[in-house]
Amino acid sequence: MDGVPRVPEQRRSASAAEPAALSFGVLGPVRARRGEVQLSTGSPQQRALLAALLLRDGRTATASELIDALWGDEPPAQALATVRTYASRLKKTLGPEILVGEAGGYAIRLSGSGGTLDLAQAQELAADAEKARSAGDLCHAREVLRRALSLWDGEPLASVPGPFADTQRARLDELRLQLLESRLDMDLEQGCHAEAVSELTALAAAHPLRERLRELLMLALYRSGRQAEALAVYADTRRLLAEELGVDPRPGLQELQQRILLVDPGLAQPSAPVAEPAAALVCPAQLPATVPDFTGRAAFVSELSEVLASAEGRMMAVSALAGIGGVGKTTLAVHVAHQARAVFPDGQLYVDLQGAGTRAAEPETVLGSFLRALGTADSAIPDSLEERSALYRAVLDGRRVLVLLDNAKDAAQVRPLLPGTEGCAALVTSRARMVDLAGAHLVDLDVMSPSEALPLFTKIVGEERVASEREAALDVVAACGFLPLAIRIAASRLAARRTWTVSILAAKLRDERRRLDELQAGDLAVKATYELGYGALEPAQARAFRLLGLADGPDISLAAAAALLDRPVDQTEDLLESLVDTSLVESAAPGRYRYHDLVRLYARACAERDEPPSERPAATSRLLDFYLATAAAVYAIERPGDRLVDDLESTVCPGLRFDGESAALDWLYSEASCLLACVRQNAGMDRLRRAIDLLWAAKDLSESGAISHQYETTTRAMCDAANAFSDGRAEGRARTILADVLLDSGHIELAEEQAELAAELAGSAHDDTAISWVANSRGLTRLRQGRHADAKAFFDQAINGFRMLGNRPFEATSLGNLAQAHLGLGDTGNAVEIAQRSLAVHAEFGQTVRLANGHYVVGIALTQAGEYPEALSQFSEALAIFSNHRQRLWEGTTHFRIAEAHLAARRPAQAAAHAEQALALRCIGGDPMRGNVLTLLGHALAALGQTDRAKACWHEALSLFEQTGSTGAAELRAFIERGSEPPE
Repeated sequence: MDGVPRVPEQRRSASAAEPAALSFGVLGPVRARRGEVQLSTGSPQQRALLAALLLRDGRTATASELIDALWGDEPPAQALATVRTYASRLKKTLGPEILVGEAGGYAIRLSGSGGTLDLAQAQELAADAEKARSAGDLCHAREVLRRALSLWDGEPLASVPGPFADTQRARLDELRLQLLESRLDMDLEQGCHAEAVSELTALAAAHPLRERLRELLMLALYRSGRQAEALAVYADTRRLLAEELGVDPRPGLQELQQRILLVDPGLAQPSAPVAEPAAALVCPAQLPATVPDFTGRAAFVSELSEVLASAEGRMMAVSALAGIGGVGKTTLAVHVAHQARAVFPDGQLYVDLQGAGTRAAEPETVLGSFLRALGTADSAIPDSLEERSALYRAVLDGRRVLVLLDNAKDAAQVRPLLPGTEGCAALVTSRARMVDLAGAHLVDLDVMSPSEALPLFTKIVGEERVASEREAALDVVAACGFLPLAIRIAASRLAARRTWTVSILAAKLRDERRRLDELQAGDLAVKATYELGYGALEPAQARAFRLLGLADGPDISLAAAAALLDRPVDQTEDLLESLVDTSLVESAAPGRYRYHDLVRLYARACAERDEPPSERPAATSRLLDFYLATAAAVYAIERPGDRLVDDLESTVCPGLRFDGESAALDWLYSEASCLLACVRQNAGMDRLRRAIDLLWAAKDLSESGAISHQYETTTRAMCDAANAFSDGRAEGRARTILADVLLDSGHIELAEEQAELAAELAGSAHDDTAISWVANSRGLTRLRQGRHADAKAFFDQAINGFRMLGNRPFEATSLGNLAQAHLGLGDTGNAVEIAQRSLAVHAEFGQTVRLANGHYVVGIALTQAGEYPEALSQFSEALAIFSNHRQRLWEGTTHFRIAEAHLAARRPAQAAAHAEQALALRCIGGDPMRGNVLTLLGHALAALGQTDRAKACWHEALSLFEQTGSTGAAELRAFIERGSEPPE
């Protein structure tokens, strides 16, 4: 023994590792990797040899072929020896089983070794995509093509010399363009036209003679509502082809131009983007649970089932059920829908349209919910009702889906929500008979017959209890007016009390005859029926039922309900879940609760009757406190260091606290409708200031562009309320908020008017916070009007005011605005210095929205100073933060500023691409800002030689400027009339 420990044979065998597989890349720099380790491929010419071998698909290349590939007609004297040297080095690196020498040549053999080549992967993915497309699965085909295109990593065979590499580089570039065109073609087939315009604009600029790209760009523009630009692309293309090649556009391009001129309806579909499911097709199953004790209505069930079964092969089947509240429309519709599920294998959608209440559901909101349920990403859902409806129909095309539209207000609310495609169907319930719903199968639902009502009552109560008291049971259903909802509540009450007999229940109903007689008179019948359920509640349940009905808004969260009831969350949840069990309250989603609209009215009537006069306002005041305290917490997370939260009205009830920014923003956006409803509900004298401060604390709802219109409407209502109560402080704050809302939407003159009023009111009320804030707003209106000296004076005032208040973040914001005023005055040097001071302050408070604003302003200043790389770096930082903070409006304006910087740096293709991204976001600050983006886009296109499309952009921008009274109208009109070329 030599004293060296021996490793057991079994252990040595287990520790031996299989060599990692080789992977090669040619769709970028020529690379070789073993696992995660990059291997050395030698000098550029040695890489050229490797590329030549990799691109022969395993076939042997002779020495002479390799010499031609590396040097062409002028090889060096020692070419053969050099080739052998390169091959020997590569064989040592890759292994003799990979690079083999045979028959006077060399080959790379990957089959059997597990090795891969990115080009081969791209070709396989392209073939898979074509198969998926042929099978009609465009979503999968597009995703596969994206994966194929992602394999390109810059220029193919980058820095590889030799004639073979030059030829192959061109081939690989062509392959990438073909795959891009195929993917873009499918994008347009699925309606992703708005997103495609930016990419196609950049590609057409980079490949001006490639007609297929121009054709796709024309179609994308046309479907985006930009017909003039689409025709201008054709004119630019025809002129370019004539000048460069002396030929006319190919027939396909000419045909597309004619179809656009004729407004061919076949070009308009689809007109909105279709999002791809992440993996499998999304099949929603949203139907509420059917009642296990459903009975009766046999004729209606048969009739409706027959209509739904006929949906296959028809354009669309629509049935509309009408009748009074409580007659069982929803129960019948849900039951029939469940029976028909097999006929609609692609899913079932459901929504309560709240048509009987004062605030019926907005069709665009419902469409957003439906599109998400069908697998569409939030980012792909357009803003307008028309676009959402078109996208909805496109998503449903080729699918078999049943849509249950419950509790509709009228036909106008329903029409945008109808599938409109073959194989789909809709069931609609409403109190109104929809004679104006074209093609609908109308069903009028009346109360039950006695022969139907008694079995329903029996199924709920139990056969044994009813059999011995049949006459008393008939008395009960008769007292309920044979109204299904009344019968169900009465029977459930009896079923929950085992000591009661049917006769006891019948006697109780006789005692209540003065109310139950109202069952014969329309809606009052429902109220009398609800009284039965309400009377069976325990005191704590009854109080919760009454008070929760006081809250406006579509629903209420568990936390908000706990604040309103002044109870711990766990107790509140127990109460609400018990109310759900009684069917008096619905659970809209886990942790969220809502009333049927008639139940809410009844609950409020109970509150007026049964609650002490002081408790009703106290409850809604607690809810207002909850929203204000929580919104202030969100504001503080989003804007650390901002002292506004210290100057809001104080609250007694605490709000929620959040672990991080994402959770805070989730709460704000999910509670938006309820929060704004709470603001409107508290427009009375004693709570007006808190309500307006809640609006101010939730300003992200407007500034982000999330629900700007609803926010603006609420703000105007609060201005009116404050004016009616002659509360100058409250009105000053409300008009300060309104001025900012109008600025964000591009209504500069109206914003100035509101800011002037706000300044006067805030000054009279000595409201220092509002005084400073509105000074900043007044500066912004002057800035947008080109009155830079006036703007500077107001920003100086705002800076001094915020400094006195100790509000450093907003002092820095006004400082950034001051920098823009200096830019307008031509003082670029000072502007850059001031903007950088503003950024330095914002940086102290972390990655906030205001830090993004700081980067944004520095970027503007550096652009004007001609420091374009540094400006673009600043804008990139701003864009990332805005995106993380869900600030879509600021994302759009940042893309516009990036486009400005690229254009100033004479990179028109990049400028056009970012301008298109700004337009695609749709939320960029109103029509004046859209006009600015289109003007810039026109200059970029003109610089690319696309003068006709450029003119189309300018004319559209001029129309927007003139409609809004923008100051840019006169300058742009003069520019167009002069026929000026874009500025150098």
